[in-house]
Amino acid sequence: MKSIVILGAGRSTSALIEYLATHKDVDQWQLHVVDQDAGSLEAKCAQYPAVEAHTADLSQESVRNMWIEKADVVVSMLPAFMHPDVARACLRMSKHLVTASYASEEMKTLDAEARAKGLVFLNECGVDPGIDHMSTMEILEKIRHQGGKITSYESFCGGILAPESPSNPWQYKFTWNPRNVVMAGAGGAVKFVQEGLYKFIPYHKLFRRTEFLSIPGYGRFEGYANRDSLKYISEYGLDGIPTMYRGTLRRPGFCRAWDVFVQLGATDDSYRMEGVANMTHRSFINSFLAYHISDSVELKLMHYLQIPQDSELMEMLEWLGLFAEEPVGLTSGTPAQVLQHILEKKWTMTPADTDMLVMWHRIFYTQNGQNYRLESSMVCKGKSAQNTAMAFTVGLPVAMATRLVALGLIQERGVLLPMRKEVYAPILAELADWGIRFDERLTEV
Repeated sequence: MKSIVILGAGRSTSALIEYLATHKDVDQWQLHVVDQDAGSLEAKCAQYPAVEAHTADLSQESVRNMWIEKADVVVSMLPAFMHPDVARACLRMSKHLVTASYASEEMKTLDAEARAKGLVFLNECGVDPGIDHMSTMEILEKIRHQGGKITSYESFCGGILAPESPSNPWQYKFTWNPRNVVMAGAGGAVKFVQEGLYKFIPYHKLFRRTEFLSIPGYGRFEGYANRDSLKYISEYGLDGIPTMYRGTLRRPGFCRAWDVFVQLGATDDSYRMEGVANMTHRSFINSFLAYHISDSVELKLMHYLQIPQDSELMEMLEWLGLFAEEPVGLTSGTPAQVLQHILEKKWTMTPADTDMLVMWHRIFYTQNGQNYRLESSMVCKGKSAQNTAMAFTVGLPVAMATRLVALGLIQERGVLLPMRKEVYAPILAELADWGIRFDERLTEV
């Protein structure tokens, strides 16, 4: 009997565990879930008696290796920076590996060794990255089969609050790793190609250069560019394409408000702040503003960033409690860590909240002398604050990919992405059975 070991039982693993647990008896495998948080394990595994849940500190290499040794297939839902170490252990012990995270350059260096050992190291199998790749490849294959030539590709994805959730001017709460949200776009220039011209956006301009789009039945959205769209040109077989742009979706107004934190320096993670133990929300914001003997924090902020006093932007900042004399509640931290801690007080999902995952592709192509625009969108709503759309759309494709690997249904070996038909076709078909499907609108232009 084969053994599947899931390392990590965080926010995005509920659907992953449910799927693999329900297939356990039919497919004849053992399922182990390992995490250091006993409460998280209990919440996600208790209803599945056949799932073996284990509390362990996976930050310790020896502990990780002990559980990797027990597996035929390892599913790493640990923080992305840990995946190369997990992968190297899988290489030494000849174990297959599945992750939802981007395949780092370090991970890609293991390709030849994984091939030589006949191992599958399948990455980017969640929602973004993941379902975005799979749905894109299905569309591109169909267009090419009909003789079309793709001239422009744009894709956006984002998790936001569903309209049914209580009033929240940001229309956003955390449904995945909060640190990744706070650090989004930091650490390097954004790169894409637009109408044949390479474009670069430095971090301090990222949230000011946004795109707007509408999805029928769901309203307007805005999006900011992802870090590196260019690396997927060859992966998608789009060499020479004039436009390649991938981005993240939010509701209109989010990016302008988030830019306040960027311009202040509140998302900086490069140094630790002094005086955090005695800091309030208000003094945290004030620490980035010039001294003035009489002006209030609000007035200094409005002057510094040229924000009108009656703007919705100020209402959004006030809603977060940023000007309150409320203790931060940390003893130390970087600006980014302090900001994250403050945001978690208001952006943690409550029982009244439900989330929504939105994905949108727009592809222009020519066929038989005619130009076409194809828009493809997928919207998935969560069931509750615990059973989120984010967890559903991340966990399900990871689980389905894991099943394909465990059953020996993937022939290719090495460090892989889900762009091969043997991976994306069965997963997309099964996702549709679970209600995750795309609506397409084709227009002559």
